[in-house]
Amino acid sequence: MGTALGALGFLTATTTPASASASASASASAAGDAANANPALRKPILVGANPGLQLFDSSGACTAYLSTWHVEWSTHGSGNALVLWRPDGVRAVGQDPNLTLWLAEHFVRHFPELDGLPWTTPRFQRSTVQVRLDLASGLRAQGGGIDVRMAEVLDRRAFATDQFPLAGVDHSLSLVLGPCGRAEAHVDGRVQPGEITRGGTPDRPSSSAFLTTAEVWRA
Repeated sequence: MGTALGALGFLTATTTPASASASASASASAAGDAANANPALRKPILVGANPGLQLFDSSGACTAYLSTWHVEWSTHGSGNALVLWRPDGVRAVGQDPNLTLWLAEHFVRHFPELDGLPWTTPRFQRSTVQVRLDLASGLRAQGGGIDVRMAEVLDRRAFATDQFPLAGVDHSLSLVLGPCGRAEAHVDGRVQPGEITRGGTPDRPSSSAFLTTAEVWRA
């Protein structure tokens, strides 16, 4: 923080520690407000891929949401992770707890798929996560007793928005989306109950099982 502020000219030889702290807080707040108001000022916080799979029972209730992460770079490091939401709790699987829990708490808990569903403190499980993603054929992700598979890619199209709210703060998001026609998940050796939902039109199909790649979040 001190280096960045020094580069901006906020710290001088006559600045006291208290005034430096106040200047830092005011500067960070102003920068955040400016970036939120003007998306062009937002900086990348994550680059990678985040396929998602949501399953529903016959009544339409969500039985599981699986968020697969392949992070090439982020403000919290890089690596693969799996975040599993079920009615009985949240499991976050990865090698790095700092990265994995940030993905769960900063992103997944605020995704629209989980609107209105209870969120509990994620249970971190240290495990290698392997992710094989192909826009031509689908996804296979494994780690910590979770095995996610998606296939039959129905479409590939670009998506971008500057108004993706996370905890009430707009983020910018761009990616390539690939809705899938088939998907399943195994959790601790058992098939996770539920089915995907499909919709849209022949020209723009949608699915609750989807690939993403070339994904960039800015804030």
